Amino acid sequence: MTEPRGLWVYAVTEQIPAGSLDQVAGVGGGQVRTVVADGLTAIAEDVPLEEFGEAALRRNLEDLAWLEETARAHHRVIDAVVRQSPVVPMRLATVYSGDASVAAMLAGRADDFRAALGRMSRRQEWGVKVYAAERAEANAAPAHGGTEDTGSGGKGAAYLRRRRDQLSAQQDARRELTVSAELVHGALSQLAVDSALHPPQAPQLTGTSAPMLLNAAYLLDEQRSEDFTAAVGALAKSHPALRLELTGPWPPYSFAGVEQEEEAW
Repeated sequence: MTEPRGLWVYAVTEQIPAGSLDQVAGVGGGQVRTVVADGLTAIAEDVPLEEFGEAALRRNLEDLAWLEETARAHHRVIDAVVRQSPVVPMRLATVYSGDASVAAMLAGRADDFRAALGRMSRRQEWGVKVYAAERAEANAAPAHGGTEDTGSGGKGAAYLRRRRDQLSAQQDARRELTVSAELVHGALSQLAVDSALHPPQAPQLTGTSAPMLLNAAYLLDEQRSEDFTAAVGALAKSHPALRLELTGPWPPYSFAGVEQEEEAW
């Protein structure tokens, strides 16, 4: 009995040279292939529904090890495609029932895909995350120890006054850091065709206790990459209370501009 299979879709492009993906393995370990319709090409892989079907995906996406390995494989395929042609990256775990449903998706959304592909041509995505520098965090942290100033009202009132002052200083420091992060974003946005703000990531994901103040993506013309990286370095020096983390270049995940379906079975 043949094992039920679906079609994992990685990206959509207009065309890709024949044979250019022959050595590229996908999330299921198989060779990726193409589905062509209405002048557009979907990069896809046949995957077993036992692991990549709707119910299985709900379970597997809760497994961080599985998710990390699968995400790396998904992005590896997209990276291979983007070297050949502009692409609209598809969201992780976009699975269709087969070639016919993928072809129908391409035909039904052809205008949106072509507009997005025109926007992506010769452009890259760069990411910048901004954190409070460790010394800035230390300066904003509550002070401990020191001489007990009882003053009027005794020790209890003195403690409350001291705690109020500490909280006020922390709030002022956080506001200053936030303003600095906004200035960084404004300066970098001037170099970009477009920018996108993502929610700050939790410390469990970033691996650092310092709060993330900015999680931004920037769409850049390819020739502006050196200017952008230089600007990030200059901004890091001019804002010593911040730590800037630059990533990229990436396929323009944040700027595809095409609404994507979860699955189509």
